[in-house]
Amino acid sequence: MPTPPVLRPAGRAPAFLALLLLVGCFSSSPFAGRDLRSVYPRVPRIVAVGDLHGDLAAARRALRLAGAVDAGGHWSGGRLVLIQTGDILDRGDEEPEILDLFDALAVEARASRGAVLVLNGNHEIMNVYQDFRYVTEDGFADFDGTPRPATPDSAFLALDAARRGRAAAFLPGGPMARRLARRNTAVVVGNTLFVHGGFLPANVDLGLDSLNARVRAWLLGEIPQPDWIRGDASPVWSRLYSDAPSQDVCDTLANVLERMGVARMVVGHTVQQTGITAFCGGRIWAIDVGMARHYRGRTEVLEIRGDAVRSLR
Repeated sequence: MPTPPVLRPAGRAPAFLALLLLVGCFSSSPFAGRDLRSVYPRVPRIVAVGDLHGDLAAARRALRLAGAVDAGGHWSGGRLVLIQTGDILDRGDEEPEILDLFDALAVEARASRGAVLVLNGNHEIMNVYQDFRYVTEDGFADFDGTPRPATPDSAFLALDAARRGRAAAFLPGGPMARRLARRNTAVVVGNTLFVHGGFLPANVDLGLDSLNARVRAWLLGEIPQPDWIRGDASPVWSRLYSDAPSQDVCDTLANVLERMGVARMVVGHTVQQTGITAFCGGRIWAIDVGMARHYRGRTEVLEIRGDAVRSLR
């Protein structure tokens, strides 16, 4: 006679089944994995944070204002998607602390089916091509002891000893450049395009995936520096849309947005003296408010809920 099946009370699934259900639920989120995407679907709530420039206190204030963290500094945003549009580096002394904070929050956010997406700005890119004009003394000291590259070039050897640690860390393929390679240069979430400087027609021609992939490959030391990552036409350097754009510029923006299939663009990079500012009929939002102590600006972030966009102060 066959052994009768073991019956379990309703609602008491085996532990492994409960775990599988949890994993299945978690993995259904497009933000659950560590693989970077260039495009993410619409989400209920997005908050974008602008330039932080080495000011940990400003970063914490912005995160609290966004509803992203609790009083202890841990993720409390649930399914919030938090986007930082670059320029964590330079001008302040607390760069490593801010980088570590955002990396830790990214892990905590995934557990809540939320996300933290940090973009590279022009100051991240400047450090990779060894432009250290805006690095503080403490910023150099933070990287003392970084092993020198196996085959240093003449430019590296020309640096004074105090700068070589940072240079080695940020050279393409170095530990900090590889860390920056875990970020995108531009990203679309729902119907909004986020980029540090501005997305231009030439960037659309190249393609969002290709643009992100080429910057990433350069940071990893796999290809030479893309020539379009520097200069006024760079997506991390352009101020075309964020400095009182003319009607012709607004028309260019409209064309870019149409080709990208989005409703608006959010940029940092150019400090807005009166706070977060919308141009071109709300198609461009400039969110660098100079909140770092270097600029002594206010703490302000941008919230997007569906088609409603507003600043939080």
